[in-house]
Amino acid sequence: MKQSNNKKSRDVTAFLYERLSRDDNLEGESYSIGNQKKLLAKVAKEKGYTNLVHFLDDGISGVTMDRPGFVEMICQLEQGKAAAVFVKDLSRLGRNYIEVGRLTEEFFPNHDIRLVAVSDNIDTAEGENELAPIRNLFNEWYARDISKKRRISNKIKGNAGEPMGQPPYGYIKDPNDPKHWIVDDEAAQVVRRVYSMTLEGFGTEQIAAQLEKDDVLTPRAYWLTKGIKRPGKGKQQPPTKWNSSTITKILSLQEYCGDILNFKTYSKSYKNKKRIDNDRENWVVFQDVHEAIIERAVYEQVQQKRGKIRKRRTNNGEHNMFSGLLVCADCCNNLHFHFNAVWDHTEKLREQYAAELKKVTQLQKQWALRKPVLDAHCLTLQKEILRLEQEVDALVMEKLNGDGGSFAHEIGT
Repeated sequence: MKQSNNKKSRDVTAFLYERLSRDDNLEGESYSIGNQKKLLAKVAKEKGYTNLVHFLDDGISGVTMDRPGFVEMICQLEQGKAAAVFVKDLSRLGRNYIEVGRLTEEFFPNHDIRLVAVSDNIDTAEGENELAPIRNLFNEWYARDISKKRRISNKIKGNAGEPMGQPPYGYIKDPNDPKHWIVDDEAAQVVRRVYSMTLEGFGTEQIAAQLEKDDVLTPRAYWLTKGIKRPGKGKQQPPTKWNSSTITKILSLQEYCGDILNFKTYSKSYKNKKRIDNDRENWVVFQDVHEAIIERAVYEQVQQKRGKIRKRRTNNGEHNMFSGLLVCADCCNNLHFHFNAVWDHTEKLREQYAAELKKVTQLQKQWALRKPVLDAHCLTLQKEILRLEQEVDALVMEKLNGDGGSFAHEIGT
């Protein structure tokens, strides 16, 4: 009896999956989470489902299948808790041709799950849709094309000195110019305190303990109070629970000297969002771009104290002749030899820029050659689809005219 009740419950249960990523924001209001929910609920009720369960992923790319809402939905489908899945279109499931194909061709049929993609006119209860694999392929091509364009754009912006990431704790974006950072005085006081305590001899664990004792909000908790969204999954912990790793991060950021450091990390593929640390020689550094929170001499003194930098060497590998001899007349700290990587390596950067510009030009030429072919192919497919639909309509009309009401009765059954 219990098993029978579970089956009845499953038969009237439909999972409604909504997803929106940064790329999809460009496609208009129809892709908003709210509108997706309204559309899917309306269609699911029309098809007889009364128990509707929503799963959503907001701000997550469809290239990756490791999405919290999606993973939870698949887990419950494996447990047999729903008979159908509704999505606005196949790209909501994902923009990965292989993985989405595995879902539509294997997982859903094997688990007896009905798939309805509203905008794509796909309903597996009405039979297979031969265009579904083609739509999946185009969805992945779209993601690949967007990724390629973004990489080229980021390369140009990064080499022009625009910040490639979010401002670190202590800075906020200038409301009048989002490409420029300004000092957030409240958070900057904490940053200066961390550097000051380090110079006084306190370790990272001791600094973290003292900040927690003084009820100072952690960076993530502070951003939440200010309504600032930051990526990542924050662990559920007290808002004043500081970790030594956070202190270490603050002490390592050269951005506090007023610099912009671009291309510190990279990803191998548009399908793999994991960030990988880039070799320092591949960084692009712009000095004194925004107001400094920490003086450069203080920053370098902290790095040397923590063993993070060595005495600078000249181009021939020798220590500078004044290393360890010159001191500041005001603070009596050692003076360190340093250089501006942008100006001292102008020729090298010019060569790198020329090489990147050449790559961009080649990509533009390749796209210009491929686009007409793809457009022509799409037009041919559309014509073929239209022809097939007309043939089907003609056959239906011919059957109706020939067999009369018997054929209409067959369709109804």
